[in-house]
Amino acid sequence: MAGEERERAIRQPGAGAAPRPRTRLDQPRAPRPRLLPAYDPEAFGRFSERFARFLGTGRFIVWMTVVIVVWLLWNIFAPPDLRWDPYPFIFLTLVLSLQASYAAPLILLAQNRQDDRDRVNLEQDRKQNERSIADTEYLTREIAALRVNLGEVATRDWIRSELQDLLKDIDGRVYTGRPAARRDEPDGRGR
Repeated sequence: MAGEERERAIRQPGAGAAPRPRTRLDQPRAPRPRLLPAYDPEAFGRFSERFARFLGTGRFIVWMTVVIVVWLLWNIFAPPDLRWDPYPFIFLTLVLSLQASYAAPLILLAQNRQDDRDRVNLEQDRKQNERSIADTEYLTREIAALRVNLGEVATRDWIRSELQDLLKDIDGRVYTGRPAARRDEPDGRGR
């Protein structure tokens, strides 16, 4: 009886626990609400590469040096009520530490993206090398087959030597007064 009551409670709207809504498999799910803001990883990666490239330039070193020198001079020579970071320059240390703590991961991210690109390039180079090796092996086999077949073909030197032999035979018979016979026919003496 208890099982039947449960089934009736599930079938009856508003009675007992609310039934689960059916999900349709032919339609995509509605996106879930996100707790964290969404961002484009490619755009962030491009930004990190630009930032890392900028940190590796002389321009960055010059600007950083100018900012630090102005900071130090202002906090040393400015009137005491306008100084924001007195002598131990604790705030400057904090700013430089903050800049370094953000720069290091961004540089690592840029290096990882460069490693991924290098890996793809190496894979493409490997495939190209395999194709080149296969083409070279094919051409080597073709050249070897041509060399084998050339052994069966009359070459220019062979034809030249045969013609010179025929000319010698003709010349020898012309001087002796006998008619020239073909080489494959026996001469008049049964040879």
